Amino acid sequence: MARAFIGFGGNIGDTRQLITDAIVCLALRCELQILAKSCFYQSAPVEALGGDYINAVIEIETLLSPYGLLYVCQAVEQEFGRERPYTNAPRTLDLDILSFEGIHQEDSELTLPHPRITERSFVLLPLLEIAPDFFLPHLGELKDYLPQVAHQRIEKLPCRNCNCGEKAISSQSTH
Repeated sequence: MARAFIGFGGNIGDTRQLITDAIVCLALRCELQILAKSCFYQSAPVEALGGDYINAVIEIETLLSPYGLLYVCQAVEQEFGRERPYTNAPRTLDLDILSFEGIHQEDSELTLPHPRITERSFVLLPLLEIAPDFFLPHLGELKDYLPQVAHQRIEKLPCRNCNCGEKAISSQSTH
């Protein structure tokens, strides 16, 4: 099984509920297991239009290939009404594969790790919440990039009856 991180975001509708429901949809798939979930964060749009976004990150283990996971993420987006009228349009739900264990690739369909992983506070803060020592071979420790995004407006939202930021207990997990 490979370890991967998926970022969630949206700014149309009840985004907290949409993200929660999308995570449940992923959790029901036998090809992956959710290991951890961050709290929700509210952030200003970065190079995008519309109101504030709600974001979160999950850590998973999966039997899927990177493209298999991409297909699943895109299917979940479609199920929740994602439309792509133009680049960076407001959205109900956006799922991005942030990293996929051991994979470094650049192509038109899927770039790993995500090409802007170090440029967005709404990615770095929730990711580092659940994986504080996250390291990528070509980029180093992600926490070293926090000063570069300190100017971006972001707020950690209070959690509602969840164990956000806590690792799931799993006998299969050996990290």
